[in-house]
Amino acid sequence: QVQLVESGGGLVQLGGSLRLSCTASGSIFSIWDMAWHRQVPGKERELVAGITAGGSTNYVESVKGRFTISRDNAKNMVYLQMNSLKSEDTAVYYCNAQIISQTDRRLRDFWGQGTQVTVSS
Repeated sequence: QVQLVESGGGLVQLGGSLRLSCTASGSIFSIWDMAWHRQVPGKERELVAGITAGGSTNYVESVKGRFTISRDNAKNMVYLQMNSLKSEDTAVYYCNAQIISQTDRRLRDFWGQGTQVTVSS
């Protein structure tokens, strides 16, 4: 069984920083694209940042220049460094990864349980 577990969320002041981490564990054969998404009540989940296995990244326009996604392939981890946080960044942040498991060698999407980020003024 494959699991994604996020950490690092919390309450931060306007303009502050947070670093989210996500660890993939379990019966993993390989990990392809990894990403961070976020969702606020009443809105659809949106892609915040993505990173390929080779390290290519993409960001939603609203976080460009403030957020940085990175990954450690040896540790099966992905990170999201969030700087200059704004109130509109308040959301539940979800880790997502495309993983081939050892059990059936099929590529599947996996999601973490989410971590709350609240930016206060």
